Amino acid sequence: MDTGELKKYIKGDRIIWAVLVALTCLSLLVVYSSTGALAYRQQGGNTSHYFLRQLMFQCAGYGAILIMLNYIPVRLYNRIANGAYFMAILIVIAGLLFGRGGEGTGRTLNFGIASFQPAEFAKVAIILWVARLLANSQKDPRLLSISAFKIIIGIAVICALISLANFSSAVLLFGTTLIMMFVGRVQWKFLAMVLAAGLALVVLIYFVAPLLPNIGRLQTVRNRIDRHIHGGEKLSEKGLTQDDFAMIAIHRGGITGVGAGKSKISNFMPAAYNDFIYSIIVEEYGLVGGIVIPLLYLIFLTRGGIIIRKCTRTFPTFLATGAVTVIILQAVINMAVSSGAIPVTGQPLPWISWGGTSQIFTAFTFGLLLSVSSETDEEIQAEVENNFNPDGVLPDEDLLLTKN
Repeated sequence: MDTGELKKYIKGDRIIWAVLVALTCLSLLVVYSSTGALAYRQQGGNTSHYFLRQLMFQCAGYGAILIMLNYIPVRLYNRIANGAYFMAILIVIAGLLFGRGGEGTGRTLNFGIASFQPAEFAKVAIILWVARLLANSQKDPRLLSISAFKIIIGIAVICALISLANFSSAVLLFGTTLIMMFVGRVQWKFLAMVLAAGLALVVLIYFVAPLLPNIGRLQTVRNRIDRHIHGGEKLSEKGLTQDDFAMIAIHRGGITGVGAGKSKISNFMPAAYNDFIYSIIVEEYGLVGGIVIPLLYLIFLTRGGIIIRKCTRTFPTFLATGAVTVIILQAVINMAVSSGAIPVTGQPLPWISWGGTSQIFTAFTFGLLLSVSSETDEEIQAEVENNFNPDGVLPDEDLLLTKN
């Protein structure tokens, strides 16, 4: 397949493609350097094992994106949205009942050759479902209000289930849904009430957690908030934790960094290649690396906003909004945790952190946005061609320009 033929399959916003490739390069570099200690513990010193595994899953992710762009129309996601939502609930429940605890914060379903956290599937399913409900109720304000209540009830159910194993993913989905509803013209007063109720519930859980049985991760969430607030006071009692090591890594990085592959802190952090990978990037590449990463996500956000503004139909608009929001919020959470701005959570840095099937679900999210971009460009091009009036063209001038 030559380069010209390959370009036919690489559709959508080219700048987002460039961001995706840049994130891939950074991911492979930092995963290789941050999994050294893990390789010696579990792979007999084979340091290339996790690098090749990451490369394999990212190549699979690119394959999934290309299939979505070339063979799956955006309207199909509208049709399967309800089924995806109920499937997400079943998978989350299965994870709670039959899943095993992993190094991260969630329950993991193991299928032998592959495993994944149900929350990763739920992220994609919720985007489809919320986009469908919002898109189908834009013509009637009363219907939009009914859809808004349906969305809140549905999100409350699935977030309650997810929070038992992965509290941060529940918060991420809740925030993504509110932003999608805001873009979907749901009344801001209603959204403010929902946000206030959500915050009040979190505060209530925090204070009553000691009185409740040890269900899910309630005590873990409370302890992490306490650790974030009173970290300095409890340091001598509990020793250094991963967030402490993250601060040390950022301090060691300074302006210029210690150099690629020269991280020492990653040897002491179980999640250096995942939840705290941003701190390892800063350690190795310094301030430059610390700026480049958020800059790439900012470019992604900007291009995503342009795609959303170009959309001419409701469902693609909300689909793109959800895809952009979940990627950006997840990136912000990961970088905020690594820099000590918020309590520790279990969110990987999208498309950079080491992972397996989570990479595939992240690829699905990128694929949704690129699919919307591709189909929107085709619709705009078709409209231009249909409205083209040959009587208004000066053929002599065209010939003259062609000859020159």
